[in-house]
Amino acid sequence: MPGHYTVGLVAKGKADRVAVVAEDALVAALRVKAEHPDATITYVRGQNRRGDARHPSHTLAANRR
Repeated sequence: MPGHYTVGLVAKGKADRVAVVAEDALVAALRVKAEHPDATITYVRGQNRRGDARHPSHTLAANRR
């Protein structure tokens, strides 16, 4: 069953975070790395409803269907 993860990354000197639906944290990190190969993954965590609602993250292009 897929879960919702937030992946933190640094690309072009700027920190960002991306919301990903994936089976586990490793798959979430690999999906972000595939879309942003130049980025450095800093963390992967399960989404936090309260905190992520206040500070929404971006989504991957694959998840925008």
